[in-house]
Amino acid sequence: MISKRLAKVVEIISQNDLIEDIRVDIKGSIEKAYNYVQLTGPVAIGDEVIVNTTAVELSLGTGGFHFVISNFNQPESKFTQGGHIMKLRYTPFQIKVDSVEEQGSPYHDIFNDFVCLDGMPVAVGALHSIVPVFAATFKRMCPDKRLVYIMSDGAALPMAFSKNVDNLKKMGLIDNTITYGNAFGGDYECINIYTSLITAKEICKADCVLVAMGPGIAGTGTKYGFSGIDQAVIIDAVEKLNGRSYIIPRISFADKRSRHKGISHHTLTILSEITNKATNLVINSLYEPNKLSIIKEQILLNSVAEKHRVDFEKYDKTKADLEHYGLKVKSMGRSYDEDEEFFVAASTVAYRISKLF
Repeated sequence: MISKRLAKVVEIISQNDLIEDIRVDIKGSIEKAYNYVQLTGPVAIGDEVIVNTTAVELSLGTGGFHFVISNFNQPESKFTQGGHIMKLRYTPFQIKVDSVEEQGSPYHDIFNDFVCLDGMPVAVGALHSIVPVFAATFKRMCPDKRLVYIMSDGAALPMAFSKNVDNLKKMGLIDNTITYGNAFGGDYECINIYTSLITAKEICKADCVLVAMGPGIAGTGTKYGFSGIDQAVIIDAVEKLNGRSYIIPRISFADKRSRHKGISHHTLTILSEITNKATNLVINSLYEPNKLSIIKEQILLNSVAEKHRVDFEKYDKTKADLEHYGLKVKSMGRSYDEDEEFFVAASTVAYRISKLF
């Protein structure tokens, strides 16, 4: 069951063709809500809307906002041109998209003629918060190379929910975006990770690809019960298509949960048990000696180097890269200074990949 309430739109904070940040009046209380234009059409001040209040009532962090379900004042909407692939299938919100693979697409034959990724580097991350730091380092090192971001459906489904991506695209730090599975709203819509990777190479002409879920991650404190486990599937896809995969390890010494200390159990589980193909694990060798020692011990105890290509890299310009572009980053509510190792991990992978060019 979802929790829903009747509300009135009283303010529009910001809007574009995909998403509107609005304020609604719910029985005299002014509260934050988002409206996805692709799903429910645009709103106007004074419109009466039904909002999904579930996340707020559950006191969730990411996703802790209201979302417009329907608009009484604008019950009709136009059917978009082209495409017949459905996302959010068989739900009241199923949305028709123009998928690049489908028969009517001008790109259809590309997928039948595709041979391989020809060693294209693909960084595979878990949390969405690695996206701006990876982009900052890669683009600072390789300003003329094309970076494509592929968003999986492991967390937020609408690309529009990510203010990071919108900002990075406007700054030219991301050249194109792709959404696959039930995620939607990228520059290109795909059905799965394989066709997304092909799209990045053959249509977007990517030099480097970053794959990560959108904002929000589901975790249960169990070994396999987390949405980021799809990193393994993505790594296998990259390697199967003859790309060059790099896992971005989840590393933190600020997280109070022991299972996330050093290299998170998420990354270790993926590398030690789930992937079928070998990938590249690059660790920054400039971490404080005691912290680096913990990381090396985790790699040893989990036999990671027996299955994967483990290497160490010196890179100390992560913060300078972010400052160069005026970017502020946070992960799990923690800033760069509060969780430096987490952000450095993504930046180090970007730096290593930049050395390929």
